[in-house]
Amino acid sequence: MRRLLCKFLGDRSGATSLEYALIAAGLSIVILGAVQTIGTAVTAKYTSVGSAIH
Repeated sequence: MRRLLCKFLGDRSGATSLEYALIAAGLSIVILGAVQTIGTAVTAKYTSVGSAIH
């Protein structure tokens, strides 16, 4: 049991997976923010074009 606990505490392979998951989560937040900002700008542009046509 002690050997298993020492092996578990010494294992660092899960740390890399966690780091990649955190990086992916951060990138997702940035991408969602950018898409929302661009979407707002595109909506304003379409509204402007629609008003000019009418």
